[in-house]
Amino acid sequence: MIGNKEQYAKTSALRAFLSGEAAGGILLMAAAALAMIIANSSIAASYSHILHLIIGPELTPKLGPMTVHLWINDGLMAIFFLLVGLEIKREFVDGHLSTWADRALPMVAAAAGMIVPAIIYLAVAAGDPALQRGWAIPAATDIAFAIGVLALLGSRAPASLKLFLTTVAIVDDMGAVAIIALFYTEELNIAALITVGGIWLSMMMLNRFRVNALWPYLILAALLWYATLLSGVHATIAGVMAAFAIPFRRTLAAPDAEDSALHRLEHVLVKPVAFFIVPIFGFANAGVSFAGVNLAALIAPLPLGIAMGLFLGKQFGIFTSVWIVVKLGIAARPAHASWMQVYGVALLCGIGFTMSLFIGGLAFTGADQGDAVKIGVLMGSILSAIIGYLILRFAAPQKDIIESTI
Repeated sequence: MIGNKEQYAKTSALRAFLSGEAAGGILLMAAAALAMIIANSSIAASYSHILHLIIGPELTPKLGPMTVHLWINDGLMAIFFLLVGLEIKREFVDGHLSTWADRALPMVAAAAGMIVPAIIYLAVAAGDPALQRGWAIPAATDIAFAIGVLALLGSRAPASLKLFLTTVAIVDDMGAVAIIALFYTEELNIAALITVGGIWLSMMMLNRFRVNALWPYLILAALLWYATLLSGVHATIAGVMAAFAIPFRRTLAAPDAEDSALHRLEHVLVKPVAFFIVPIFGFANAGVSFAGVNLAALIAPLPLGIAMGLFLGKQFGIFTSVWIVVKLGIAARPAHASWMQVYGVALLCGIGFTMSLFIGGLAFTGADQGDAVKIGVLMGSILSAIIGYLILRFAAPQKDIIESTI
């Protein structure tokens, strides 16, 4: 069996997830910075060569031989999405999204935080029909990066803000998964798609018959990943589908159950995803050369639309929607947090690094457009991180705010 009684008595998956994501987010920042330094150094060619090194067979004609970069983006990221799916399932069944009252604030905030950035991007890039495909790039939030920045604030950020950021990001991830499945799937292999359905139903039947051992699910999950890869749907979707089939025993917000397959798998995945998969994805995808980049390149429609969508769209969409929902009495503001602190967290949601780069790679495959996407994501994410951090660093706590002046 994976794990032990002492582990489950001491910590819950949510606490492990938050601490892992915080430290992993800081590691992600370092990995991304290292990638940019290397991409602008004398070993840039070696960096590119390693990423495009063929280390596997051709699994599907659409992708060609498997390279280091493909294994990271289509293979390792499926494990990342598996953890995302486990978090979504647990939070909706037995967590902070288990009731409609709990879901109202993060769901409205996440929806507004995806719609407004997309609108701003399209407004900036509308002049070029070829760029419209990138509308979803600024719609995503990087939970690891954002929580990593929030962790740097220590006790200055109340626990309710960390929970709010986490739940918004989880709902945001649900939207990103749906976007990838619906809008970035070009050709479908019907036979492979039927196979995907059959494998997934087999996993659900195992769940139905209360098979609690993890190994049958993991074997079927690997087959599900390969069938999804062949189907034309992005292979990472298999991670979320597999997560929904993993058995879960409710503990009513108590410490995680040792006999819950979902809890066991979640504990196993948290640290490898936070400390290896997400940083290595950042390292493989953040390396952009700034040679020849000038003001004209920075304010071109593609990078500018992404940067404005992340920086302006996220903060406006999330903060405004939270303010409206609270003022209408639909939900309460995060406990012990001032409106300025809520605004700071809304800014941190503009850090779209991992998911934005991922969606950008699906939307644009050309090298020039790929670099423009990276520049836009970096501008928007870094600006959101710095200003969000500064606001939270110096914002007064709730007791020092005269609410009537907001």
